[in-house]
Amino acid sequence: MKLYLFIFLSVLFISCNEARNNENKKAESHRDLDSLLKLNPNNVSLLVERGNNYLKSYNYDKALADGAKAFRLDSNNINARCVYAEALNNRAARSVVDVATAQKHFQYILKKQPGNKKIYISLASTYTQQGDFEKSFRYINDALRIDNKYRDAYVMKGTNYLTLGNRALAKSSYETSVQQDPKFFEGYLQLGFLYSEENSPLATEYFRTAASLRPTSVDALYGIAYSLQQQGKFDESLRAYKELLQVKPKFYLALFNAGYIKQFEQNQLDSAEYYYRSAIELEPKFVKGWHNLGMCYATQGRKVDAYKAFATALKYNPDFELSRIEANKLR
Repeated sequence: MKLYLFIFLSVLFISCNEARNNENKKAESHRDLDSLLKLNPNNVSLLVERGNNYLKSYNYDKALADGAKAFRLDSNNINARCVYAEALNNRAARSVVDVATAQKHFQYILKKQPGNKKIYISLASTYTQQGDFEKSFRYINDALRIDNKYRDAYVMKGTNYLTLGNRALAKSSYETSVQQDPKFFEGYLQLGFLYSEENSPLATEYFRTAASLRPTSVDALYGIAYSLQQQGKFDESLRAYKELLQVKPKFYLALFNAGYIKQFEQNQLDSAEYYYRSAIELEPKFVKGWHNLGMCYATQGRKVDAYKAFATALKYNPDFELSRIEANKLR
């Protein structure tokens, strides 16, 4: 019985040398701005600059603090208003009111800057969040009339189509985005995720392109390994998991999936046990690791060890019925 072949993580783990170097540069920039703002805490230009830096590093809460303060100090400053609105619209804890407020600010900015294609897309995203896709597409198309090669417009289209369940048009839009920007790492990653759900070999190619742009990206490397696993290329997949583990040795899902291949595809139970135990050492409460380890033991006739493994799985998740069923068989 084949159990728990893990799907991709949707949350990006971007962790490469290039990213670290960029983060170091951003950290230095933040420190310089922090020092300057200590001397002049009400300097709107400095607040806007730091707020924009926070937006680029996806730190929306800190961007909101700087944007809100800058906007309070100078409500006529378009850049301050923009930082404030972008942070409101993108932060994880945003509310319906936050999105509506951001929308009003973007509308104001467009009146002042009717050729600002970025604001068209920001405004489109607010309507997407409100479920008004007709208006969202309208603003996306306005941006494309300004610049028909604008990458982010195609990304927003892809997001809309994906939300609406039209995967064909979503893929087409993301593919257009990487055509406009061949170094668009996140675009290749998104395409990899989409094609992996169809078990398509194209997934591997998109993940490999992403990895060529960020060679130590955990998401790209995991995508390569898992997509090969989906396609039944198990030896290639195991090599890819090994490469991933060289980059991130404590990535227990890679160990688990390697164990799955050894157990269910290659019938190498000793190797499977090694990988499962390695995964559990890193994540002791990993219920699925304990369960599959129990399945290894049960197949080998090691009933006591199997029962202990299933019992441990149930200790961490009493509602895990598969382990309960297997444990009851051993009573």
